Amino acid sequence: MSAGAGDASDSTRFGRQMVLASHDVYPGRYRTVIDREWNCPLVPHGGLVTAVAARAMGLELENPSQRLRSITAVFARPVQPGAVEVDVTVLRRGRSMSQLTATVRNVGEEVGHTSLAVFGQERPGFEFTDLAAPDAPPPDACPSFRERGPELEERLHFNFWDHVEGRAAQGHAPWEEYIPTTSERVAWYHFDEPPFLDGGILDPLAVLTLCDTMPGAVSERMGNRGPPWLPPSADLTVHLLGDAHSEWLLARNRARHAGEGYASVELELWDPANGLVAYGTQLMLFTFPEGPPDPPLRRPPT
Repeated sequence: MSAGAGDASDSTRFGRQMVLASHDVYPGRYRTVIDREWNCPLVPHGGLVTAVAARAMGLELENPSQRLRSITAVFARPVQPGAVEVDVTVLRRGRSMSQLTATVRNVGEEVGHTSLAVFGQERPGFEFTDLAAPDAPPPDACPSFRERGPELEERLHFNFWDHVEGRAAQGHAPWEEYIPTTSERVAWYHFDEPPFLDGGILDPLAVLTLCDTMPGAVSERMGNRGPPWLPPSADLTVHLLGDAHSEWLLARNRARHAGEGYASVELELWDPANGLVAYGTQLMLFTFPEGPPDPPLRRPPT
């Protein structure tokens, strides 16, 4: 089933956000309004914007036999909530594989969020997964990140998390007191209104969106010391590896390196019923609304 071919149910909040209209005048241009309810915290969630770009590329490709396999996004300028245009270019339309690019930008802006994607048919090849799913208690046995303290809620409210819930399976919540020892973190995620398609498949674009949940690995390694910080993406890459059939998906992410104001992070997304369904990487940068931390607070405590 092709991600981006207009196949998401519009009965869910996510599905309605993925509905795009083709432009009346310009071929390859699509329009929509990105709801501020997806803000994270000041602009719409980067994974959600990437999903909008993928939806437009799927609509332009018009080939359900070729599903979204890989997408890489570069965030040249933040996309603000409101009216956006998505300009799609088909780089190559092949019999079994196609490549497209799309730029999402606010109306009147020259630049925004640009993605490059690969769509491809199923083909014969080797089959293995050289990773193992993390051990984790079931979601109902894990504390919800929504159980955050009122002080944190008042300082930084991420609208995105009003519609997507996370539950800590391994690691710590931002308000917990602990001594950091690792960046590895495991968490369950689900949409409050899961956007399932016909056949019981979770919309692949929803899977893509959930891959943009990697900053927690940096938080896990640094602890809750120092001033508040935000992790805007410099880039985001996601490989979609299989269908998800479960409402709750399990994410394991870790930060490979942080330095010079950037961090390199990675994420595995697992479906308990169907194994590894996605893998993502991200280069994030650090911004500090109240000023950067003092030098002693720039390294994990020992």
